[in-house]
Amino acid sequence: MSLKAKYILFVTLIHAVIIFLTFRLLNENKLYFILSEILVLASIVIAIQLYQDFIQPLKFLLMGAEAIKDQDFAVKFKPVGKYEMDELIAVYNAMIDQLRNERLQVMEQHFFLEKLIQASPIAIMILDFDGNITKANPKAQELFILPEHFTTIFPLSQIQHPIIPHLLLLENKEAQTIQLNGLATYKIQRSFFMDRGFARPFLLIEELTTEILATEKKAYGKVIRMMAHEVNNSIGAVNSILDVTKIYIEEPDLQNALNVATERNDRLNLFMRRFADIVRLPLPNKEMKSMSAIVNNAVALMRLQMEQKGISLQETYQENPKQVAVDVGQMEQVLVNVLKNAIEACDGNTEKIIGVSVTNTQILISNNGKPIPKAIEQQLFTPFFSDKPEGQGIGLMLCREILNNHGFNFSLETKPDGWTAFVIEYHL
Repeated sequence: MSLKAKYILFVTLIHAVIIFLTFRLLNENKLYFILSEILVLASIVIAIQLYQDFIQPLKFLLMGAEAIKDQDFAVKFKPVGKYEMDELIAVYNAMIDQLRNERLQVMEQHFFLEKLIQASPIAIMILDFDGNITKANPKAQELFILPEHFTTIFPLSQIQHPIIPHLLLLENKEAQTIQLNGLATYKIQRSFFMDRGFARPFLLIEELTTEILATEKKAYGKVIRMMAHEVNNSIGAVNSILDVTKIYIEEPDLQNALNVATERNDRLNLFMRRFADIVRLPLPNKEMKSMSAIVNNAVALMRLQMEQKGISLQETYQENPKQVAVDVGQMEQVLVNVLKNAIEACDGNTEKIIGVSVTNTQILISNNGKPIPKAIEQQLFTPFFSDKPEGQGIGLMLCREILNNHGFNFSLETKPDGWTAFVIEYHL
């Protein structure tokens, strides 16, 4: 039973009893009876007034509670001229103002954080309690090729990207820096935020490749320029002395020794120029060309070497290929270098096979030769690193610079089936 019903029932019973007793006891005394009836009527009026004074605030409270329940913080009450009611209304209105201001502040903060997440250059993914992706910002959608809109049931483990296994092993509040294929470098971090009293995990993936490569190039570029300057100055002076000396020496053995020294200086000069070419590599002069035609030209250049070494060539080209913006000369230089490495890797094999496949999105050059050891796989594109006895570590370094300048993705690794694949990915 509601408080309102209880009050009405109580007042009704009290006055019914009073009226009954008055009638029984004062029925013969007309004056007292009339006065008693007047007092009863006054009591009823006072009861009604008290009802309005007590029940009306409850109505206000119930209306305010319903408004708060509906999250409507615009409902406010006006003072009614009664002290107790006005005090209650003032407290309620102050509470509503505070709730409205706090709600507005939360909404503004949420809007700001939403815009910040969307504009962040760091990939951000928010997960549910089961590890499914519930939200991903544009950078994460681009990095992991996610659909723009997806359902909440989107397990992280279903994404096909080499960084995913590392993300799955991360613990809360743990951060790592990882390197993929010896080139792409990422800083990954897992943390959480509180959502309605529960810890919701989220992932941060920051790509550091560009910054690391720029710092690295600046460092080795300075060293190369210093070395080239000193070597070229020394070689020029030494060769001048050798040329003058040849005029005054007629001894054949000494003449031959001077020629050998001059030839060695020329080779050293060429060696340093090759290093300097890395630093002076111009930006691509792009034009629209078919990748199939560029790859075919590079293969034609290396075909004789393959035939001389007994290597079988398996070629697959895209039918009706689309054109790509590319510097033809630089891209041919990359392809020749990759094919040369594939030929060298096949030395010693009984069955030597090189595969070349070209589509509208990628170039794949693979071989069944000597696999790349896991110990050096991460160092392949490190400047001046080489696992060959006479290698200088320039070839893959040059490939890296050219492909990065084109904005192409690339990788070099030995697959589980034993084939080593160099993949170049590009966009039309």
